[in-house]
Amino acid sequence: MPAALVLVLAAATAAGGPAVADGAPGPSPTVDTPSAPVSVNPTAPGLKLPPGATLAPPKVLDIVSVSDESSVAASQPEQRQETSNSTVTYALQAEVLFGKDSAVLAPAAGGRIRAIAADINARHVTSPIRVFGFTDDLGSSEHGLVLSKQRAQAVYAILAEELGRLGDASHTFQVRGYGEDYPIADNSTESGRRQNRRVEITFTPPAA
Repeated sequence: MPAALVLVLAAATAAGGPAVADGAPGPSPTVDTPSAPVSVNPTAPGLKLPPGATLAPPKVLDIVSVSDESSVAASQPEQRQETSNSTVTYALQAEVLFGKDSAVLAPAAGGRIRAIAADINARHVTSPIRVFGFTDDLGSSEHGLVLSKQRAQAVYAILAEELGRLGDASHTFQVRGYGEDYPIADNSTESGRRQNRRVEITFTPPAA
């Protein structure tokens, strides 16, 4: 269902880069009401910008639509898609992709990832594709960072393979694991923790 949300984005700009980069700014926080861009400290260690990268001026972007695909409940979607006036984000719930505390993709996960690859291919995306992993705050933060990165890498591997099979292997990827950072729900409840355990695929379609 379309929702009027606001997404604050701070994009990193860097010249060139490898096919898979482990440096990218953190995902932007979601706010409940429209406001001016929040202040972002470009030297914050959590951003982990690549050497020489800088933050572009922040902007407030309207969320054009949000859609959920769920066989559980609307509050716990298996797959969430957010489309703003500049980016598209697919958020895949970790339980749908992986077993508990695992980075091995479940058999059904490949189909979901390949469908996203088909969408990227159909949109003729040329900008970097971000694959970010997230966990809840249970366990140590170090374990969460490792697990979220491993899960992001697993999703990236299928996504890149499928894009190559579709005839476009030239994409640049930014693959990161953020652990418990950047939650989208309350970690004090299992429902919230479930939403926070996710892998996000974000890209910018070419201007029409």
